[in-house]
Amino acid sequence: MKTSWIYLLILFFLPNCIQSQKKNNIMDKFNKLTPEEEYVIIKKGTERPFTGKYVNFKGKGLYLCRQCNAPLYRSSDKFESECGWPSFDDEIPGAVKRIPDADGQRTEIVCAHCGGHLGHVFLGEGFTPKNTRHCVNSVSLDFAPADTAYFASGCFWGTEYYFERAKGVITTDVGYMGGHLKHPTYKEVCTGTTGHVETTQVVFDTRKTTYEEMVKLFFETHDFTQVDGQGPDIGPQYHSVLFYENEQQHALAEKYMQILRQKGYHVATKLAPASQFWRAEEYHQNYYTHKNGTPYCHIYRKIF
Repeated sequence: MKTSWIYLLILFFLPNCIQSQKKNNIMDKFNKLTPEEEYVIIKKGTERPFTGKYVNFKGKGLYLCRQCNAPLYRSSDKFESECGWPSFDDEIPGAVKRIPDADGQRTEIVCAHCGGHLGHVFLGEGFTPKNTRHCVNSVSLDFAPADTAYFASGCFWGTEYYFERAKGVITTDVGYMGGHLKHPTYKEVCTGTTGHVETTQVVFDTRKTTYEEMVKLFFETHDFTQVDGQGPDIGPQYHSVLFYENEQQHALAEKYMQILRQKGYHVATKLAPASQFWRAEEYHQNYYTHKNGTPYCHIYRKIF
């Protein structure tokens, strides 16, 4: 009888202990919150209007979740609404989740990664062409000064694989750049007639890395001597292209291309000003991470 009771106690308590440990392990990955942050992020409170540090903030970079550091908003999507809280008319794809508010009237927005409360989203107010306003509490956010770079080096699955693992990179997206067709699809780009090349958008923390390091990684992870292709992938959509956003990026790209020529390489990489970036279909994003695989036509080799 005694043994049976012990067995029953183990059956009852063990699952709860395991669940509690799992919960603790998850919480250990989150940042420690102040009482004010906990009031807003966990208890779904609201900070007083016009008191948040990001209401009038105009830095260039990314706004992150204060609890888990997940990227939420780009500074380019922030606008002045004079409502008393930071306002954004768009979010990073997949970063923000919308749920019905407990008041039965509004739509709450939370971090899609950790579920932390951000604020509310409102539609149809006419502040921007997107007609959307994410009204976010400053205490729900952190800010990372960031810059953006665009690299085309063959199949964007492999390009993204190396960049998303690089030090200082906050987020990556794959898509299409350089063509004449608006909103191109993968199928259309694969015809080689739209003028687009498969491109990876890289957003990096300028406190932790530099554009120069990104350029070196670009050249060290693909065959920049190959024309209209990369490995077995043949076609103009796979050509090596370095898109620059400003003269500083242009000068650095030229610098490293010249270094490669001095080392005896024939550089087929094209330089072009960045144009409209069209984000690719969702199944292409973070492809190798989801498939738990490695690139078939990209490999790292140290050059610089």
